[in-house]
Amino acid sequence: MKLIFERGFEGQALCLMPACDVPECTVEGFEREQELHLPHLSENELSRHYSEIAKRVHGVNDGFYPLGSCTMKYNPKINEEAAALPGFTGIHPLQGDKNTQGCLEVLDTIEKSLAEISGMDSVTLQPAAGAHGEFTGLMLIKSYLNSIGATERKKIIVPDSAHGTNPASAVMCGFEIVNIPSAPDGCVDLEALKGAVGEDTAGLMLTNPNTVGVFDKNILEITKIVHDAGGLCYYDGANLNAVMGVVRPGDMGFDCIHFNLHKTFSTPHGGGGPGSGPVGCKAFLAPFLPGIRVGRKPCGCYKSEKAEQSFGEVKAFGGNFLVVVKALTYILTLGKEGIPEAAKNAVLNANYMQACLKEDFDLAYDVICMHEFVLTLDRLHKETGISALDLAKGLLDNGIHPPTMYFPLIVHEALMIEPTETEPKEMMDEAIAVFKELKRLAYEEPQVLHDAPVKTPVRRLDDVRAARTPVLRYSFE
Repeated sequence: MKLIFERGFEGQALCLMPACDVPECTVEGFEREQELHLPHLSENELSRHYSEIAKRVHGVNDGFYPLGSCTMKYNPKINEEAAALPGFTGIHPLQGDKNTQGCLEVLDTIEKSLAEISGMDSVTLQPAAGAHGEFTGLMLIKSYLNSIGATERKKIIVPDSAHGTNPASAVMCGFEIVNIPSAPDGCVDLEALKGAVGEDTAGLMLTNPNTVGVFDKNILEITKIVHDAGGLCYYDGANLNAVMGVVRPGDMGFDCIHFNLHKTFSTPHGGGGPGSGPVGCKAFLAPFLPGIRVGRKPCGCYKSEKAEQSFGEVKAFGGNFLVVVKALTYILTLGKEGIPEAAKNAVLNANYMQACLKEDFDLAYDVICMHEFVLTLDRLHKETGISALDLAKGLLDNGIHPPTMYFPLIVHEALMIEPTETEPKEMMDEAIAVFKELKRLAYEEPQVLHDAPVKTPVRRLDDVRAARTPVLRYSFE
């Protein structure tokens, strides 16, 4: 496929931009030394270019997208309509509180909603993504520990099944990482945890349900062990979609949490952003929060203010505001009854697919799962030579986006499957039939899967070369 700079011909043009309505201004010393590289395209060619790009993308609107640990669910269009309202799009935070009362009410309403859902006391909407939320939550922990003189607490405990961003975020905040193994059931090894905590423990980062889709039955004991050692407990909200409205991280003993609005609360996921990763915390951490804090004046009007001992800013103003509007629309649309129903349907769908596939594939953990489950194709690989990657490529030829591959790292030949609550039984039945057919091919016609995909715009790519020698800049020479 040609890049847009490689399309069109000299002299072609279209008129979509309005005429400039302000005086032209030249800043001395900053003039261009050469013409700006712009493609010469007619409207026809421009339309064809973006249509061609669209045909090469697979999204939830194209077909089944069971990407484990990412909750790629359908985003209701009413969210987009709400975020496009002129009162939200035509405003700027520098207008001041008097002219932004509606926006401040949005911030206040969703902060209270997220706090109630998570069992926290305060929320900041400033972080721009999940990992950004991790960084923010860990900075809250660090700021609190510094405020009480506990500067010797520099170690963050992270299970071996954690998302890779967990240890990375902790290191960015100046902490040291203590990795602990999982028990045979996929949950935290309590003895390993007890051996890891001490006077230098700053906290624990944990996802529950965890990365293998299992709700840790020892969660109250886990958070108690960390608290008794003087550490704090951070909840990675990646899997909140399975428990929202059913059980609250704050009631499990967690002190702070980040939310993935793009996963749990149906704002757009992927495409480079914008994202949103709000952070909630207990009251004792609230004085250190970044960003706008929404309060009330005696007259009842909203006001923006700063936390007393804020550790600083992690983004401009209140974060990606229009993404927050979409999430609030989703929350208000579902309401108190709909939010737990969505979580329960996510769990139901995952268990249905797991029960149907366990007849043909090995489960990494043969237990009741939450919103996702993990298959291990280790035995299939040894018996047929077909790897998890080969099977994933076969899914592409059947119009299904592959599940997450080779993660978590503690499972060999892993495929992590998350159907989400927005998929009907009929769609899951079609996907289950495809999985079973691919297993048949693995044993009877393995070369078909080794060659896959053959129906996609491009065939199997050289992943190693793409990772090691990526071409990130177009050369006009």
